[in-house]
Amino acid sequence: MSVTGILGKKIGMTQVFDEKGEVHPITVLQAGPCVITQLKTAAKDGYDAAQIGLVEFVKASKVTKPQAGHFAKNDVPPVRMIREVPVEIAAAGSEENGSVKAGDKILVDIFSDEKYVDIIGTSKGRGFSGVVRRHGFGGGPKSHGHMFQVQGSIGASSFPSRVLPGTRMPGHYGVDRVTVRNLRIRGIDLEENLIMIEGAVPGPRDGYVLISKAKAPPRERRGFAGSGTVDPLKASKKASSKKK
Repeated sequence: MSVTGILGKKIGMTQVFDEKGEVHPITVLQAGPCVITQLKTAAKDGYDAAQIGLVEFVKASKVTKPQAGHFAKNDVPPVRMIREVPVEIAAAGSEENGSVKAGDKILVDIFSDEKYVDIIGTSKGRGFSGVVRRHGFGGGPKSHGHMFQVQGSIGASSFPSRVLPGTRMPGHYGVDRVTVRNLRIRGIDLEENLIMIEGAVPGPRDGYVLISKAKAPPRERRGFAGSGTVDPLKASKKASSKKK
């Protein structure tokens, strides 16, 4: 049995070069350290899951009495935030057949054998925004006398004489729960608990995210998965040289 996710913090973005000289934009995340604050079981709770907490300094005044009792029950330190992640049961005969328990630490090494992760974060807040920024409208003419960033008419004439639900209009934009799936892992620093993810991650700098193993990782096709696959051009040249 093992935990499938970890809490982290977004540090920032940079870029790396692979062995072919191609540049890849990456996001650096501080993954953990986390601790298991409670273990949910199918016999007691109806499902199997692990409640994990991000280990960061928290003022005693910020910890409520129910939270303090919850942490003291399993002898764990106060944590910044708590989330639940699924647990997976290892196959029989594998090396990871041990069980987890409350109080165990969770580090970035849980992704050592993974290639893709799913990340859940909170998008940046942009306040009250218009339709051009919020929905990507093209806007109207930009010449003098025109109102460029106004969406235009929203009515529907005499029928149905009302604005239909779901009409895209100005309003509050951002601060939404966003899930990005199948982001490739470009590197892991076990000493500093850092993980480098290719691409953008939702949320601002220093924003908290939930990193979990990919539920449905993409199937690696021949020639499309990077250095781990066979280069068809090199393979054909090698085969032709053997025939000669």
